[in-house]
Amino acid sequence: MTTEAPNSGLTHFNQTGQAHMVDVAEKKDTHRTAIAAGNIRMKPETLAIIQQGSAKKGDVLGIARIAAIMAAKRTSDLIPLCHPLALTRVNVDFNIAEKTSSVQCIVQVETVGKTGVEMEALTATQIGLLTIYDMCKAVDRGMVMSDIRVMEKHGGKSGDWISLIDDAGEN
Repeated sequence: MTTEAPNSGLTHFNQTGQAHMVDVAEKKDTHRTAIAAGNIRMKPETLAIIQQGSAKKGDVLGIARIAAIMAAKRTSDLIPLCHPLALTRVNVDFNIAEKTSSVQCIVQVETVGKTGVEMEALTATQIGLLTIYDMCKAVDRGMVMSDIRVMEKHGGKSGDWISLIDDAGEN
């Protein structure tokens, strides 16, 4: 019989395999940053509506930016085992790629605390993309969201991590 805990290596499970919130009480407060990105591909006509600002619901990217910021702030309400965090910065940028008829959402989230902000950056990215979909679905229900991922994280005990995926500005 093994004494190894079920699901060893997965921090959100205790010794008996039950889900739990990770105890971060002993961790040091450090400056933590995460950058996440994702893409939404659409018809060229839909991208033109976004670029011209002529969507019936308003400024698509402006509203998607606000939605992404709100999502970062509410991540612990959506993901059951995430710690509520006092975020110090949320920056949302959109890159338009006419060649691929897509919009890339890049979110940078920062805090000074005991746990990282990767989930906040990922949540904000996805909600930013979902908001673009919501605002444009009347003209293009076939939009596709893809490549949602953490691009880099900094701070904490594990230090820096940078994705090996090379974006090079391409969506």
